[in-house]
Amino acid sequence: MFWNGRSKLKVGKRLAFLLPDMRGGGAERVALRLIEDFLAAGHDVDLVLMEARGELLPLVPPTVRIVDLRALRIRSVIKPLRRYFRERKPHAMQISMWPLTVAGIIAHRLARSKARVVLSDHIVLTKQYGHFGRAGLQLMRASLRHFYPLADARILVSHQAADDLSKLSGIARDRIEVIYNPVGKPPANLAPDTAIEALWGAETGRIITVGTLKEQKNHALLIRSFARLLQRRPAKLMILGEGPLRPELDKLATEMGVAEHVILPGFSTDPWPYFASADLFALSSDYEGYPLVLIEAMRSGLPIVSTDCESGPREILRDGQYGMLVEVGSAEAMTDALERGLDARLNPATQRARAEEISGQDTSDRYLQLMLGSS
Repeated sequence: MFWNGRSKLKVGKRLAFLLPDMRGGGAERVALRLIEDFLAAGHDVDLVLMEARGELLPLVPPTVRIVDLRALRIRSVIKPLRRYFRERKPHAMQISMWPLTVAGIIAHRLARSKARVVLSDHIVLTKQYGHFGRAGLQLMRASLRHFYPLADARILVSHQAADDLSKLSGIARDRIEVIYNPVGKPPANLAPDTAIEALWGAETGRIITVGTLKEQKNHALLIRSFARLLQRRPAKLMILGEGPLRPELDKLATEMGVAEHVILPGFSTDPWPYFASADLFALSSDYEGYPLVLIEAMRSGLPIVSTDCESGPREILRDGQYGMLVEVGSAEAMTDALERGLDARLNPATQRARAEEISGQDTSDRYLQLMLGSS
């Protein structure tokens, strides 16, 4: 276990976060926002990682102590994490993402730690792990039923995800907290970025999506829908993100004859200038937990088209009041919605107000209350 030697300030309570790493995912970005808010509230923060790597690692504030467990597997977490609990004695730890949550509880018990344990899952577990098969799902169910009741609090990011956890674990629904993920605001007076403008070129109808290039996000559906849209009007599609399906998506765009109209610039730690350059945001996922990118798009005042997938979009968009919801997997429905979205005339201030309502400072405050045990 390696401590990076950062600041040893001991102000307020020592609060810790446990994550696999700091790759560019939603849970990691939420942790960054919470870390900043907890620091601002006067607390000392440790970031405990299975491996100290990932694109977002340089964004961790310098006063945060990074603890590298150097654990390549979940089961390898338990021994160094037990040592962490004994030596650092945090007041509370937030542990994100099953099965790391289970390993964290085991280490906490073995250390006989008095720290509060707050668990956080960011996805509908039966959707994320449906490929496990019956035996795998039974193992997951058993681990949830045995270990999750031992935590001081359990946080899910949407009501659908919380309902799913309740059914899997047998934990009463009122013992599972739903807190929408906090999302910060874009920089004030964000100026156009010439490099991003050059990527778009002169074409109108700029559609953007943001997310890891993996099956869950179903970017293939978006490319097929976009190809149909181009038969009706000029447009351009930007898929901001990186992932294992990049070669397949490049190939699909070429096969569909739209490669020159589809931009894949890779991952960015700062998506705000990309949102600001677009006319419409689209989400094509097969399932979600609580898609931060929808909130970021709303923060940017963009019209939104999203699949009506589990879970999050319907709650975030309030049954379609703040964006169009379309059938999961339907290219035809997505195409029609993209066309309507590009023609939409909406007040950006309305979108921004909704984003603040569900993902503003109040959400960070609620996380902090559960960590401190003040509720």
